[in-house]
Amino acid sequence: MAAEKALGRIPRNVSDQRGIGYDIESKDPKTGDLYFVEVKGRAGGDDRPTIPRTEVLCALNEPERFRLAIVVVQSDQAKLPVYVRRFDSGQPGFAQTSSTFSLAVLLAQGGPPC
Repeated sequence: MAAEKALGRIPRNVSDQRGIGYDIESKDPKTGDLYFVEVKGRAGGDDRPTIPRTEVLCALNEPERFRLAIVVVQSDQAKLPVYVRRFDSGQPGFAQTSSTFSLAVLLAQGGPPC
């Protein structure tokens, strides 16, 4: 939420709304555009984040406005989020319920909040 506010957007936590494909809906007050931010926290040796089908579909449907925000936690301290845009989520198969990705590749592809 703080990263979105720092970008000048107005974030709204929608994580309690299951099945929409993102955790934060963030509005740019200048343009009225909505951005969809899915947050994944990673701690310890968890290096294979799983992204549910609804999140993959949101990323495919809104590639310019979907952000995958990865927050790495080390020693009980959250680092700044890394935003991944336009990542290759692939097309989910008919019965596929989630996709698993390499954390190192996602972090390398990401950058500061945008």
